[in-house]
Amino acid sequence: MRDTIQELAASYHEDLIKIRRHLHQNPELSFQETKTGKFIATQLKKMGIKHQHGCAENGVVAIIKGQKNNKNIIALRADIDALPIQETNDVPYRSQRPGIMHACGHDVHTTSLLGTARILESIKAHFGGTIKLIFQPGEELLPGGASIMIKEGVLKNPAPQKIFGQHVHPPLAAGKVGFCPGMYMASADELFLKVKGKGGHGALPQNCVDPILLTAHLITALQQVVSRMSDPTIPSVLTFGKIASNGGATNIIPSEVNLQGTFRTMNEKWRKEAHRKLQKMVTNLAKSMGGSAELEIKIGYPFLDNNIPMTLQAKDHAIEYLGKQNVVDLPIRMTSEDFAWYSQEIPGCFYRLGTGNKKQGITSPVHTSTFDVDEKSLETGSGLMAWLAIRALGN
Repeated sequence: MRDTIQELAASYHEDLIKIRRHLHQNPELSFQETKTGKFIATQLKKMGIKHQHGCAENGVVAIIKGQKNNKNIIALRADIDALPIQETNDVPYRSQRPGIMHACGHDVHTTSLLGTARILESIKAHFGGTIKLIFQPGEELLPGGASIMIKEGVLKNPAPQKIFGQHVHPPLAAGKVGFCPGMYMASADELFLKVKGKGGHGALPQNCVDPILLTAHLITALQQVVSRMSDPTIPSVLTFGKIASNGGATNIIPSEVNLQGTFRTMNEKWRKEAHRKLQKMVTNLAKSMGGSAELEIKIGYPFLDNNIPMTLQAKDHAIEYLGKQNVVDLPIRMTSEDFAWYSQEIPGCFYRLGTGNKKQGITSPVHTSTFDVDEKSLETGSGLMAWLAIRALGN
């Protein structure tokens, strides 16, 4: 079976390159993937695969049933949305939509899953069980397409016992993959902090309540939530990435300062507790300095938990398929992914697909205008996911 899957992945590779380049040239933003969803549905129809288009508006869900006796059900997921980035790559397949680009590899994820679907459909007489294919919109934008699809029943009728997802990883060479069992990616909450004081002349601060000074104290003090109030075994990050005042100049103290930031961690209980501590510190410190402050916490994705037995088993299966030299261990990441919503519902395994090629200069990280992939990764991505599905079903 392994040899057959590898041969099919290789034979479909040129077709997958064409599909990926079409998707790359025609990116669509989160929850706007109208044409992308239709394209996926058309590809599945050509393969004769039963599917539904319209879950979370633009999502597509397909079912492949093996013809041997097996009641196990698993799910495979790919995200389909792009980012608001202007591509600067000089390649024939560069984005044709100004200001929009597949800079996070979702075109690769979608293409790989379409390749996996084609492989599995070709060999369904030789395995048993049911495979649900989830082409999900809106990964890049809260509340995340995964949460919406779950609410609309994507994990029911039939209900998968496990779910797999993969994500491009430029630091890893094409042909390789990486796994991390247990805690893998952080939750992500957005912080919007408004600090209010009393503006006035910069030479007369005694007549003002300086919100800039207040903000400086808040930024420093709030780091205690991570450095002094948390369990050191729980990874946490607090970052403010934007600060702006409503006016101000060299000799003018403004009346208000606005900040935007993120809080991330890998424990849901501590996450809620940290929110309360942040709120309390913001209110009390601002008041003690004669001003006021309001903190809005926009709840984002939960932390991503890779089911340990499932992930260790998937790593072994990847070694079977690719060889030990092409399977690596990965550290935890403080980035986030809405695949986490699935991992909170059923056992999940989210692994990394190598897409880099230093010799070809393909090294740019995701979310940059020069991001690209070694398209050899499409063969690995489609074939390995098919193999993991077959092995997870117990064939």
